[in-house]
Amino acid sequence: MDDLYQGNTIQDVGRLLPTKIERIEKGKEVEQIVNILKNAKRDGLKVSIAGKRHSQGGHTYYPDGVVLDMTSFNRILGIDKKRKTIHVQSGATWDDIQKALAPEGLAVKVMQSQNIFTVGGAISVNVHGRDIKNESLGHSINWFHLLLPNGKIEKVDRKSNPELFKDVLGGYGLFGVILDVELQVTDDEVYKIRTKKVSVDEFPSYVHSLRENPNVKMAYARISVAPKTLMDSMFVVEYHTTKQPLTGNFRKLKDDQQPFLTYSLLNLSRKTSFGKDLLWYLQERYFLSLDKSLISRNNAMRSESDFLLYKNQKDTDTLQEFFIPIDEYPSYVKDIQAFLKKDDINLLNFTIRYVSKDDSSMLSYAKTDMIALVALFNHGKQKHDVEKSQKSIQKMIDITLKHNGTFYLPYYPYATKKQLLESYPNFDEFVKEKEKYDPNEYMTSLFFERYRK
Repeated sequence: MDDLYQGNTIQDVGRLLPTKIERIEKGKEVEQIVNILKNAKRDGLKVSIAGKRHSQGGHTYYPDGVVLDMTSFNRILGIDKKRKTIHVQSGATWDDIQKALAPEGLAVKVMQSQNIFTVGGAISVNVHGRDIKNESLGHSINWFHLLLPNGKIEKVDRKSNPELFKDVLGGYGLFGVILDVELQVTDDEVYKIRTKKVSVDEFPSYVHSLRENPNVKMAYARISVAPKTLMDSMFVVEYHTTKQPLTGNFRKLKDDQQPFLTYSLLNLSRKTSFGKDLLWYLQERYFLSLDKSLISRNNAMRSESDFLLYKNQKDTDTLQEFFIPIDEYPSYVKDIQAFLKKDDINLLNFTIRYVSKDDSSMLSYAKTDMIALVALFNHGKQKHDVEKSQKSIQKMIDITLKHNGTFYLPYYPYATKKQLLESYPNFDEFVKEKEKYDPNEYMTSLFFERYRK
């Protein structure tokens, strides 16, 4: 069926938790999906929900269970240009959505920085992105239909059912199957890219001023993980509004540019310090060269995604994400820098974004306005390699918690239960909510089993 499902053994893209399951079933029609749950219940089997399986910690499967693969349940059901909304099935990817919106002169408000993920998966982890004005994804969801574990279908929105809305948003597929969703979208626009270098110490004041600038719609930053400039060198990329008309050229969606070159340089940086220094040098030069160029909103959201599909028999790339209150950033970076100089964890990249305070999810990761640091690591697949990396990442989580920060849950579960509870004090309440809606635990995952106890 795919390279992540062979001989009844399933994996996610991290390829660290191979697990034998009973079967995988493709969701295609609502009645058929209802029957998949009904038949699993009849057979005494647990159900997990999967999209593209980029959640890396066993969120999408469970031993000897049924995996409901939603990627075929992906139709665009309607666009309302007047209301600026799009109605889609949950297996649609952001690429599908952008291809439907672009001809209408519309664009997504919030999505991940890559467009390969399903909207149902994005809701389940409550994503955020480069947009600095529209907060997390939850704020652009009008409503969704949810197939509950008891077999009933309910229309959920934040006004009529605020409790269930908060549970499902960032609920990791544990409260039911998201069937379809209406998203509030916005106008596609032409932006001017502005890039510059910013120091670590001035970054908090830079972020505060950025948020207050009405002309800046999106922004992100990168900080060096290269040995020569480790956590010292930063550049920022901003997207400013213009009066440039959205002509056909701007409206056309771009594909990945030079993915082979990016892949080759990243591969070199996985193996050598020289590769890390070279990649940072070329990356910085390239992004700074984009200053004053023009790009549409849709295309500004279409980053390269090939690096997320890394496959190797001996090692793997894993993601982690840390959230830090804005004013803690300089001291946090100094502590992380000191840690990285002593530790030999293979850190490949740090991308930085702004995240507004968010209470739309029971498991909110942004308890105040925060800076998000998305880390890409590489490590071996053998047990001792994973355990070694786990210890290193747990130390990074401890540093994050010391600075009143939090960490994100869609990735490999390196964190201890104590760390999770410190980061997500509502987790026990989340478990109780889960028991309320699914008392027989028909829907579960390896991730939930690890942390619920």
